[in-house]
Amino acid sequence: MDVDQLGPHQVVALGLLALLPVAWYALTLSGTAGVFAAINVVIVFVALYVAMQPIDDDHGHDGTSA
Repeated sequence: MDVDQLGPHQVVALGLLALLPVAWYALTLSGTAGVFAAINVVIVFVALYVAMQPIDDDHGHDGTSA
């Protein structure tokens, strides 16, 4: 599968792969810092996922020009 064929939500979900090095860091060096880093990765994932939502075209206009 080519990256150009992926949707925005799928590409953002790939960002969750960032949890792998965070988990490695948490297990080998600092558990507390790893937990905070994992929380930050999840916050960024959720923010990007929400930002990639489709935009409603209506915007409250009734379709007539003023």
